Amino acid sequence: MHAWNDDVERLADAVLDYARSRLQLDPLPLDNTRPFAELEKGAGATITAEGIGGEEALRIFANELAPACITSSHPRFLAFIPCAPTQASMLFDLVVGASSMCGSNWLEAAGAVYAENQALRWIADLANFPAGAGGTFVQGGTIANISALVTARHAVRDRIGTDRSGSRRWAVAVSPDAHSSLDEAAVVMDIDLLVVDVDSERRLRGDALAQALDAVEARGEQRVFAVVASAGTTNLGVIDDLRSVGAVAAERGIWFHVDGAYGAAALAAPSARPLFAGIELADSFIVDPHKWLFAPFDCAALVYREPKLARLTHAQHASYLEPLEQSGEWNPSDYAIHLTRRARGLPFWFSLAVYGTDAYSQAIERTLEVARYTAKAVHNRDYLTLVREPDLSVVCFKRTGWARDDYYQWSCALRDGGIAFVTPTTHLGEVIARVAIVNPRTSESDIDVVLDSMA
Repeated sequence: MHAWNDDVERLADAVLDYARSRLQLDPLPLDNTRPFAELEKGAGATITAEGIGGEEALRIFANELAPACITSSHPRFLAFIPCAPTQASMLFDLVVGASSMCGSNWLEAAGAVYAENQALRWIADLANFPAGAGGTFVQGGTIANISALVTARHAVRDRIGTDRSGSRRWAVAVSPDAHSSLDEAAVVMDIDLLVVDVDSERRLRGDALAQALDAVEARGEQRVFAVVASAGTTNLGVIDDLRSVGAVAAERGIWFHVDGAYGAAALAAPSARPLFAGIELADSFIVDPHKWLFAPFDCAALVYREPKLARLTHAQHASYLEPLEQSGEWNPSDYAIHLTRRARGLPFWFSLAVYGTDAYSQAIERTLEVARYTAKAVHNRDYLTLVREPDLSVVCFKRTGWARDDYYQWSCALRDGGIAFVTPTTHLGEVIARVAIVNPRTSESDIDVVLDSMA
């Protein structure tokens, strides 16, 4: 299976031709999901004892499977948080796959780790983190948030001693709009979530956090070891009051983590940077390059102010791993819940190196410009109502007279017609429309098509 021969040569040509043709598509197809029965009829059984051959497998993928996957980099993919990787990052993803490297440690992948750490340094600098800050790239925001909170509990427990917590439950303070990964973290870590009230703009603030912490201390049932603030909530794009939350966390001796999986990418945009005042106070923060920093799936950056605390928490020890500890260099496996890892930060690094950081700033500014246009366009249509002025590039709005089913029928019609992928969401118990703009190729005319379809 591993020898290079004529069959592999032909397959390589076919795969590279397919990748090249896919990258050259303009316009991109939106494509659509397909039911199981349709896929079963078209693709059939692909795993057999004898194998079906590379050309046939590629044909099935290109003709049957790929069209059943919605193209997240399409300019009118406006659901969830899209992914719009640069061409350079997608091309280099091929290189990473072909290089057969394990990005877990310096011994095996010093060059890859060196490059990834330069990309992490750029992200850390955006948040004004100190020179000694660092971390790793992980699969996504869920693993990044959980890894940071495990580090936080370990650090706080070491500082205060387990005897002082007694029988109290460990807890993390969050807003009601915190990402769903925090619920997952609570289950995995067997901790509680302390949900803190937000202000009228859905922002978590320091005064409300202080009151909630005082109430917890009075009850004596929980010990809050961390607070998670959002730098761009997924649903509405809200940025919490990071400065006041960070000040209370420092005063109370609890870990301050900022979930910027979606929104913290806007630190690269000069017009948006003031919105993140206080992120420099964080003990850790995350941002997903596969969301708004134009990297392929799956790539999330986890950055610690004091990475040694993460290494004490996450570094795995075994006799066969001892050679990794001899050099004293940076091992990405030491900073999150993982050991074997793909060098998933390399496509992001390559794209930064190719285009330069100014191009990133310009691209993010462009998406913010389109988001502002979207809010104005909603205001200018008497059948639509803006839910709130956007902080970043998520814009939510309502259609006068519509109920839940109307939104879902509209969403399906756009998707089935190959026009756009826009999904409803809920806010305060009401179904609303939501668009997330992170693709610099999304234009004002794309937005008009979506909004006009609701008339």
